[in-house]
Amino acid sequence: MSSDAKWFKYYGDVPHTIDYPDISMYEIIKRSKEKYGSYIAYDFMGKAVSFEKLIDEIDDCAKALLAQGIKAGDTVTICLPNVPQAVIMLYALNKIGAVASMVHPLSAENEIMFYLNESNSRMAITLSQFYDKFEAIKGKTPVEKVIVAKIEEALPVVKGFFYKFVGKEPRVADDPWVISWQDFMNKAKNYAGESDFVGKGEDSAVILFSGGTTGTSKGILLTNLNFNALAMQTAAASSCFEAGDTMLSVMPIFHGFGLGVGIHTILAYAGKCVLVPRLNVEEFPGLFKKYRPNYMAGVPTLFEAMMRNEEMKKADLSCLKGLFSGGDSLSIELKKKIDAFLKDGGAKIQVREGYGTTECVTASCLTPIDYYREGSIGIPFPDTFYKIVVPNTNEEAAVGEMGEICISGPTLMKGYINNPKETSQTLRVHDDGKTYLHTGDLGYMDEDGFIYFVQRLKRMIVTSGYNVYPSQIENVIDSHEAVMFSTVIGVKDDYRMQRVKAFVVLKPGFSPTDEIKKSIKAHCEKNIAKYALPREYEYRDSLPKTLVGKVAYRELEREEEEKLLIR
Repeated sequence: MSSDAKWFKYYGDVPHTIDYPDISMYEIIKRSKEKYGSYIAYDFMGKAVSFEKLIDEIDDCAKALLAQGIKAGDTVTICLPNVPQAVIMLYALNKIGAVASMVHPLSAENEIMFYLNESNSRMAITLSQFYDKFEAIKGKTPVEKVIVAKIEEALPVVKGFFYKFVGKEPRVADDPWVISWQDFMNKAKNYAGESDFVGKGEDSAVILFSGGTTGTSKGILLTNLNFNALAMQTAAASSCFEAGDTMLSVMPIFHGFGLGVGIHTILAYAGKCVLVPRLNVEEFPGLFKKYRPNYMAGVPTLFEAMMRNEEMKKADLSCLKGLFSGGDSLSIELKKKIDAFLKDGGAKIQVREGYGTTECVTASCLTPIDYYREGSIGIPFPDTFYKIVVPNTNEEAAVGEMGEICISGPTLMKGYINNPKETSQTLRVHDDGKTYLHTGDLGYMDEDGFIYFVQRLKRMIVTSGYNVYPSQIENVIDSHEAVMFSTVIGVKDDYRMQRVKAFVVLKPGFSPTDEIKKSIKAHCEKNIAKYALPREYEYRDSLPKTLVGKVAYRELEREEEEKLLIR
């Protein structure tokens, strides 16, 4: 890496470069077991499992996969929340050189069918609650067998017994196409063979699905090196990871942030994952009291909800060594609120914002541990270069000039599966000889190398010939004392091309009275250029969210388009 990257002076004790081992994801976890075998690897609803036991479970699962005919290069879909079976299956597939395709279990039938076909999955695993979606698409995908797991199988004995009889057990077809998790794992007992596969850094490991740079769902193929480098970069940039530390793993395993940081990073450093299968902020006070987590990674809306919980306001947060925000833009005002919340709870840290895309697993830059530059998303990880280019070119923009954010480093994807055209448009070799990921995001870099995210290029609003960036308007609206959060979109307008519309959610205790509306409008008129002012404000109790908790602004855009059609 270049010795004169301008952000190095803010690294402190963070190394400028890292030596990444040429090994698999499984092997890096196995190294944790060899050194800290008795340490707890994961805790699921009170059932704690050591690294020694986890590797045994993974090895048995790998044998069971081989017994089913799964081999290196095959793909298996994991359609599970944060449950032990998901972690075990992921690393078992990795051990034998197969690829894990991660899918959200709340996806619709047709979406699951697309994911299975796109990834060419030979097998799939899901929970009994979601099996009906797979049954409905049987025969329409390459899937030869579906493994059906149950929550109670991963719980402590008494809790598992209680869980089984409290809820109504979903019906699962008695069909040769289906195999239970227990029967699947029992296949390992009679399998005498062993996998002779030795994983390398460049081997394909995981497929994550994302919108890509054009908004169409795409499978992103990631390697062992991508995940292992992310783990080592995150630990280096955090400057505080220690064996035995605890991560509250609330972000889902099928998301780059959840898998890459919430699970793989902490396991790679012999820490404990507290697996949280569903986001329920009401449970957070109990989780903090019981587990005293050292780290937590989440999206801004999660932290918003956490701060609204009355019991969390009383929680002791002094256990926290790192709170990481990613997946969506963290406004200046929200950061201030979170930092105040942490201080009030006894934590001696600031929330640290990261930025990245699924095409580089997740975060590729991070706010320094003890420093913050207002509005910035931080500085690049070790071995990672950022460049701002003039949109639609490879030409580097001047310092402070807005352009497309491009990233180069060891976490860049192999490419989009079945889509070489978009892969070539997204991964480009620049004049400096490095391959850069063109993110499709707009931002700029200051004279010290701090990165500033402005907006998705495609989310820019053009009104009366002016470019308007929604996040800038949202920052102003969110700074009003009555506002919890807002989302701004462009609505088709015959005169202006687009007009700016703001959707606003107020804080508890505030209602959209005429007085409040006038106050928010006056606040905007004071702080926003006239051409960029919202022409319309809509007040709601909540806003639609994506499956990973971001505000689904595209859904709001569709609603407005439908209104125009009705008119």
